[in-house]
Amino acid sequence: MRVKALGSRVPTVVVASLALVGLALGPASAAETPVDFDCQAKPPIGSAQTLTLGAGVDASAPETVAAGGSFDVTLSAAPMTVPGSVGGYTVKTIKNIKLSAPVPAHATLTGQSLSGGSGIGSGTPSVNVVGDSIVMTVPGPISGGRTFTLPTLRLGLRAGAAGDTVQTRLAGSSYGDPGLTFTATVPIVFVTVNVPTSCYPDPSPVLSSTSIT
Repeated sequence: MRVKALGSRVPTVVVASLALVGLALGPASAAETPVDFDCQAKPPIGSAQTLTLGAGVDASAPETVAAGGSFDVTLSAAPMTVPGSVGGYTVKTIKNIKLSAPVPAHATLTGQSLSGGSGIGSGTPSVNVVGDSIVMTVPGPISGGRTFTLPTLRLGLRAGAAGDTVQTRLAGSSYGDPGLTFTATVPIVFVTVNVPTSCYPDPSPVLSSTSIT
């Protein structure tokens, strides 16, 4: 009976877990590029649930750069707040947040680093190149009710040939190839349910654009 009851509640928990991030991300400001994520959550019991989440990313990059020249691009996400409860369920934490961006074409990546960030839990954020993607990992955990800001990602780049354009975007093209992943934890009765969630930008807007002269 308890297992059956848990199973019947899981879809609601999934929606709440997704909503906690969707509600936390407000509309993008005039200085930010809006990004809509198509997300799928897979609970341990019950069917997968889908939802669209909105976010804002502020990108800074030069408009032009000389061929072979070095330049920086910074990507900063808008602040977020994790609600303490959604739909009558307590939100315990979100954790293991991973946000990815493709290595820009027409440029060589010379370095990547993180700076800033607040309220992101005890885990140490990191950034690594995995294949053709730059992956920022924020372990958390970030407690329900907490406001936090992800670290700013800085990319060091060296421009390629004149006439090309260097653009930055977020990664992801499907649930199986996500650009954003995280796990929401929600206590139900005597257990805590972990709900892994995979998201991709749909569509994927250009965050910054630099012309090579």
